[in-house]
Amino acid sequence: MRVSALAKPSTKDEERSTISVIIPTLNEAAHIEAALASVLSQSDAVEVIVVDGGSEDDTVERASRHVRVMEAPRGRARQMNAGAKAASGEVLVFLHADTQLPENGLEVIKMALYDPYVVGGCFRTTFDDGGFWMRVWTWRLWMRSPHLAFGDRAPFVRRSAFEAIGGFPDQPLFEDLELVSGIRREGRFLFLNEAVRTSARRFHRHGAFRQQLYNTALWFGWLLGLSSHRLKRFYSDDPSKRGAALAVGADQERVAVRS
Repeated sequence: MRVSALAKPSTKDEERSTISVIIPTLNEAAHIEAALASVLSQSDAVEVIVVDGGSEDDTVERASRHVRVMEAPRGRARQMNAGAKAASGEVLVFLHADTQLPENGLEVIKMALYDPYVVGGCFRTTFDDGGFWMRVWTWRLWMRSPHLAFGDRAPFVRRSAFEAIGGFPDQPLFEDLELVSGIRREGRFLFLNEAVRTSARRFHRHGAFRQQLYNTALWFGWLLGLSSHRLKRFYSDDPSKRGAALAVGADQERVAVRS
């Protein structure tokens, strides 16, 4: 179903669907203002909350020029739960700091939720790099699977459903996929045709093919039931250190196997 074909909600419906956009950050000074601009350019009425996990750069300073900034214990799930608790909107959107909403993203979300059976959804992904492996990663074939509805696709959810499932699970990795699983138990989850634009910095840093193998290995580990805490050894919260996390995690795993 194309969301853009839905009837436009009435003013009364829009008032009931006030949106809060929650952005978790950690050392995201290079990207945060572009993410904020993609939201604030669409509506003056939207509530935006940046939840910082202890940035050592000027992320907080840059974000606070535009929106409310709060602090929370480090960890994307904890930060997003804290932001959701502080938010006033009836609809919650979780946006990564290196990701930008499409120009009509907020309106599309409102129109999607005009259907009372829809409780949440997410966008497609595009990257700020048009290379071959980037295009493979964003094929529409993958974009319809709930097992691939990662957090960089800007998931949104009605507050009632978010609270019913207890928010994000307190785990260090794949909290986004667990959230989507919970949302789908509460009602219909939409895969929107519109796309967010996210940074390809990890792929630039480590090579597109290698990074995709790395991501896929972590994902398969999660599908096979490996603990997210164990998988977290290979993934850093700090985007500038995610390459080092792979080497450190491998060393820790070898030590664990020997012992």
